[in-house]
Amino acid sequence: MDVSIRGRGVGVTDRFENYVGAKTEKVAHLLPKAQTFEVKISRLSDRSPQHGDRVEITVVGPGPVIRAESQGSDKYTAFDMAYGRVLERIRRMKDRKHDRRGRGRTSLGEAVAGDFNGVEVVPASIETLEAVAHGESPQQDFDGSGAEEQYTPVVIRQKEFPAERFTVDEAVDQMELVGHDFFLFVESESGKPSVVYRRKGWNYGVISLSDD
Repeated sequence: MDVSIRGRGVGVTDRFENYVGAKTEKVAHLLPKAQTFEVKISRLSDRSPQHGDRVEITVVGPGPVIRAESQGSDKYTAFDMAYGRVLERIRRMKDRKHDRRGRGRTSLGEAVAGDFNGVEVVPASIETLEAVAHGESPQQDFDGSGAEEQYTPVVIRQKEFPAERFTVDEAVDQMELVGHDFFLFVESESGKPSVVYRRKGWNYGVISLSDD
């Protein structure tokens, strides 16, 4: 497994390279087919180095890409925290391969056929869908009093990714490996845009869009 270390605004010393190299032995043992272990270091503020460093780790192999990042008072602290997250995601992935999550879970087809009953998904109202379709801000009754409040987001970050087709199980794996609470994908069997999301423990939910 190749190890790549790059620094932006912070130096990469031989000591740090040796430190990272020693840590990657466990990753190579857990993922013997991994090809690259990439580490990117950046200083949070060039003018104020005491603010600390950020470390991003990416493990590239034949399977899904595993990513994690963290920040700390220095690059060693930030690396250890990000490295710990990488190991946790690898272990979760391997555990899930032994128990493919089929027990007690609702399939996408069953959820759609049952209008998502029993998966704790509340469909948006017709008014909300129409407002979004016309580029308007939806109104929600948040306090249950019947009074509608205008939802005004402070910051909206927009990202665009190529549409990829996965099964629900594959989408859950992808979500776990990147460390997110949800994952947007196209369900390979139905061709519908769908989202898997994390609930409590090893429980997951799935939402998909319908043309009806």
